[in-house]
Amino acid sequence: LWLSFCRRGKSDSSMWLRPEEVLLKNALKLWVTEKSNDYFVLQRRRGYGEDSGGLTGLLVGTLDTVLDSTAKVAPFRILHQTPDSQVYWSVACGASLEEISQHWDWLQQNIIRTLSVFDSGEDITSFVQGKIRGLIAEEGKSAGDEEDPERFREAVLRFERLFGLPQREKLVTYFSCSYWRGRVPNQGWIYLSTNFLCFYSYMLGNEVKLMYPWDEVSRLERTSSVLLAESIRVCVRGEDHYFSMLLRLQQTYLIMQQLAEYAIVRFFDKETFNAEHPLANPLHIMALEIHARNQSFRSFFRLPQEENLCEVHESFLWVPFSHVNTLGKICVSENYLCFASQDGSQCHLIIPLWEVRILLIFLQATKNVMVKTSALEKKQFGILSDLLPSSAESVGQQEAPSTTSLKERMKEQSWQIHFAEYGRGTGMFCTKKTRDLIVRGVPETLRGELWMLFSGAVHDMTSHPGYYGRLLEECMGSSSLACDEIERDLHRSLPEHPAFQSDTGISALRRVLTAYAHRNPKIGYCQAMNILTSVLLLYAKEEEAFWLLVAVCERMLPDYFNRRIIGALVDQAVFEELIREHLTQLTEHMTDLSFFSSVSLSWFLTLFISVLPIESAVNVVDCFFYDGIKAILQLGLAVLDYNMDNLLCCHDDAEAVTVLNRFFDSVTNKDSPLPATVQQASATANDKSIQKVDISDLIKESYEKYGNIRTEEVENMRKRNKLYVIQTLEDTTKQNVLRVVAQDVKFSAAQLDELYMLFKRQHFVSCYWSVCSPALQNHDPSLPYLDQYQLDQSQFSSLFNLLQPWTTHTHVRSLARSAFRLLDANGDGLVNFKEFICGLDILYNRSFTEKLKFLFKLHIQPGKFICNRHFAHGNIYSDLLSFLTIEIQFSLIKETVSTVFQVQFIGLTKTLYGVFHGTEEEESLYRAVARVTSLLLRMEEVGRKLQESSLQKTPQTTPTSTPQPETSPTLPTSPENETLAEGEGDQPESPASPQETAPSHSDITPTSTSRPSTPTSSPTGTSSPMLDTPTDTPSSPSAVRDGDWSFSFEQILASLLNEPSVVRFFERAIDTDSLIAHACKNQLKVAHFK
Repeated sequence: LWLSFCRRGKSDSSMWLRPEEVLLKNALKLWVTEKSNDYFVLQRRRGYGEDSGGLTGLLVGTLDTVLDSTAKVAPFRILHQTPDSQVYWSVACGASLEEISQHWDWLQQNIIRTLSVFDSGEDITSFVQGKIRGLIAEEGKSAGDEEDPERFREAVLRFERLFGLPQREKLVTYFSCSYWRGRVPNQGWIYLSTNFLCFYSYMLGNEVKLMYPWDEVSRLERTSSVLLAESIRVCVRGEDHYFSMLLRLQQTYLIMQQLAEYAIVRFFDKETFNAEHPLANPLHIMALEIHARNQSFRSFFRLPQEENLCEVHESFLWVPFSHVNTLGKICVSENYLCFASQDGSQCHLIIPLWEVRILLIFLQATKNVMVKTSALEKKQFGILSDLLPSSAESVGQQEAPSTTSLKERMKEQSWQIHFAEYGRGTGMFCTKKTRDLIVRGVPETLRGELWMLFSGAVHDMTSHPGYYGRLLEECMGSSSLACDEIERDLHRSLPEHPAFQSDTGISALRRVLTAYAHRNPKIGYCQAMNILTSVLLLYAKEEEAFWLLVAVCERMLPDYFNRRIIGALVDQAVFEELIREHLTQLTEHMTDLSFFSSVSLSWFLTLFISVLPIESAVNVVDCFFYDGIKAILQLGLAVLDYNMDNLLCCHDDAEAVTVLNRFFDSVTNKDSPLPATVQQASATANDKSIQKVDISDLIKESYEKYGNIRTEEVENMRKRNKLYVIQTLEDTTKQNVLRVVAQDVKFSAAQLDELYMLFKRQHFVSCYWSVCSPALQNHDPSLPYLDQYQLDQSQFSSLFNLLQPWTTHTHVRSLARSAFRLLDANGDGLVNFKEFICGLDILYNRSFTEKLKFLFKLHIQPGKFICNRHFAHGNIYSDLLSFLTIEIQFSLIKETVSTVFQVQFIGLTKTLYGVFHGTEEEESLYRAVARVTSLLLRMEEVGRKLQESSLQKTPQTTPTSTPQPETSPTLPTSPENETLAEGEGDQPESPASPQETAPSHSDITPTSTSRPSTPTSSPTGTSSPMLDTPTDTPSSPSAVRDGDWSFSFEQILASLLNEPSVVRFFERAIDTDSLIAHACKNQLKVAHFK
């Protein structure tokens, strides 16, 4: 193997200049105009170029040295001219016409058409100056990041100051660009951070500030138009944003694409990054570039996940079979040397370094490298038999027939010739001829070997010896949901094939699927994996089938086999895009191409195995392992093209489905060597009226018509459509949730939409600055729509405090904590959107009674919703008759909510004071609450006296016993059940000591509270003498004593209804839109993350 390395390079001394005024009138004799337009002039210094010789050149050179300092920069320059003005501005210079022409062309393509939108010359000049200064700063940034980190630190500080994000949000890079608002560009800077796309511009008093999370981006693509030469389009929540005039547009686009992809992986796929991932600590943009380059390298050559690209060099490869040098790039990783051509020969090569036996380097003049491997050395001496190992035994290997078909022997002979000429195994040259042989069909005896080679599974198996055996030992005897699903589908996998009609084939299939489910629990087992694995077992050993399955699920068809089959949906979106591009006639006939997505889903998930007979489907699998998903897309286009006329005549989807099913039934494989008992002949196989289609001809046609589709193009379309597919699924989830919730609340559709986005973003906010955030586990796409996003108590508190309609500064935390406990209906520590929005709807849109009841419930001991107030006083009745008498006596009081005791009532009063704080009627509302409190205490006192007198008259029916100290009943409680009053800072968290007791009834009497003083303090709620209760009063039910008092909700409601100011306050309409807008603006502020 001969490699000749090439070195290319050129100097570039042209540069952008900080705009400075130039009076052109005094410089006409020293400069000659080469090119000009309405806004720019390209000039050459006299004495350079065509008239550089003679006296003129000498004179100008002397004048330059003595008089004109500008000549020391460069002999060529570009000036920006202000219309109808003698003042020009220098914007660029260069040492040669070729160099300065690059700047001129960039101005022509990116600036000229933009300037026409401005009305005045001053606006034009201001825009050009700002753009040039941005380009200069960007060039300096890219050239000096390593040497001058101070510049980047300044950008980080500016980024934090402009957008108010915490320091944990890492800035990745920033670029100068223009953002288009309508037809007017706004020159500024685009900032790309780990979780946000931000832009800031301030020109002519007009400020533009944008900040969008990557997880809300649905489209990201490069576009061009008449007005914009080339720009980046970003679509967020249905709104398009265009960024143009980027000096390094492709680099910017790739970085944006990577960051959006990472957001999807983290937030929607719940994947976490290890400490070595570039986003774990993005100190420099190079980390992202290296990470992306390693991914592309492994994907193209289908190498193990552990391989990283070390070196890339442009070189020539000496191809012995054609005796020519092929231009391409040589890529070296830790364990492999790879080559890919760039001259259209479609030649690529992979050499494991452990197979290298001789390495000769010639450095004198040719810079050549000769590599000899053991296989190539044997080939050199013509020992062909050493290159032909025995075929691998497989589950489906049938006893060979006595005579092999002629075409099958011809295929085998063609491949043997190919091996002799191009090599065999991992060091084989892959060229156009290799693809031609694949299209014709792989011989049955070589299929397993070639699948392993082309898929890269051979590299995985080689680098992980014994791995499959260890997996089987680990998962032996284990039981899981995946194992149950596997057992259910085992006998549905090619049941008509003899290989799976015995325990041998079924057991092998079970082991492979179980081992993979154990290896990758994120996927586990999904339907269609059994069909694919059964076909793999027909032509490969059991361990080889396992590694083939790994290659398909984790490398060739990423994200296919999961709950949401995102990968398949992405490829269907790519398929639709290709239909629009290549089958325009069909596109015009069918306005909605989503039909083809639903029909083609099984094509992609099973590689056509589910719709074609097995003898035909394996030919499709051959092409898939060589060309990847590109082969499936090509074949799908060929199928639609073949049935174009029939599809155009269809009037509905059902007719189109019938046409396609009839077509697949007509596909045969005339060259298949499989016996008749194995072939899956369709019901129409013997129907001579139906025209048969040979699979080889269909595949050949797909390559002839659509073979120009490049793999790189498909991968770019995949990345571009993945964002759209993810957001479409999210939109579907949102619409289903809102449709269910809208029936129970009074928010408008637009308000519900905004609140849902706030709720969803709150889930992600806690994940933004933690690479391995446990909050990611609260998102499970497999759950019902309502439970896919849920908030824990910390997340809920932050959002609730932003949206609650009252400024309760005094005990915000305890109010949110109690609301979370109340709304968490199932007690799982999580609140879904419906629970959250129903609670918010009470506070925003419901009546005074419902709002008061909500606040009342916040102060009730958890689990006590049937408590009778007389038991709270310690009156235990052992006599059943007395118990029933009291129950009948109070049966008219239907308590739908519990009563509140002394401490909880004080907490409720404080909450009301906090709610009223800062309002216009604060003083009157305070007085109203004080009057109600005094009235309730008087009622309680009267009730106590009546109860005591009635009890004294009631004869004791219980036997006389030894007097026991009077104690309060102990009610069940839990440590986390805190009342609202406990949440304040002045409340101790530990239980009260034995010496500390609740105030006795005599401490709080109607006399002491009948004349409440005017509240004068802030909303601590302690301004009234009635509320001067010791703050260390225990709140647990076990601490409730005989002297404590309690009130029912009906009593409190009836009392407050007599206070018009309180009723008016709670019945007042709330400006929902303003509160939602405030929450959207402040959700990401640093204060809400503490």
